[in-house]
Order: sequence, then C-alpha cells, then structure tokens
Amino acid sequence: MNSYGKELILDLHNCNSEKFNRKDIAQYFKILCDEKINMERCDLHWWDYEDEEQEVYDNAPAHLKGTSAVQFIQTSDIVIHTLDDLKHVYVNIFSCKDFDSDIAREFTEETFEGKTVNNDGKGFTIERI
Repeated sequence: MNSYGKELILDLHNCNSEKFNRKDIAQYFKILCDEKINMERCDLHWWDYEDEEQEVYDNAPAHLKGTSAVQFIQTSDIVIHTLDDLKHVYVNIFSCKDFDSDIAREFTEETFEGKTVNNDGKGFTIERI
C-alpha cells in the first residue's frame, strides 16, 4: 500500500530563545517552505501565551510560556510550539507531498540554534502515513 503522506516530528533543546518571536518564526516558515522543502505557503495563524499582568506571566508554568503557530501549506501544515523558559522548540511537518526531512531538520536546528533530541536515539521521527 502506498503511503498518503509524510510527517516529521522534531523536538529541539538548548535553543536560542531570542529567536522565539513572530518575526523570526515567520522568516523560518518562509525560508523552510520557499527555499528548503518547496511547499506553497497559505494562511499563518498565531497563538502566544499572554496575560495582562506581567507578574502572572512571569510566574506561569514553563510549559505554557511561548509562541505557537500553524503555517498552512497547500498540502497540509507545519506546526511550531516554543517554550521560552525551557529553550525548547517542537515542530511538526505533515504533507501529502514528499519533502527532504534531513534538510528540514538541519535548517530547523540552524535557525533555532538547538539540537534535535527524543527518546528513540535518532533525534527525530519520520512517519509515512
């Protein structure tokens, strides 16, 4: 049976959290799609952990503070979640169009200045769906 699509799941640690902002993340999506994996970008949606009271934000759990975005692509989507205090980035690329997962992983590590890690020892997960 042929696979329907490809999913790349990246878990990066020890990143440069100064890159966890809308400008740098939007630039990441632009270069990743347009130059690295040849995907047509569509809508981009954002969600940031915010609170009107700075004290509440400063005392929020580390797993809540960060920026999330969904970059829709013509063939599916790319999702990113940053955790500012932990200096982690989580990226999921899913597409029914094939792409070079090594290029995507290397570019993601370069952009956020982190290293991909996970429990399987390979540093990333690729699934054919």
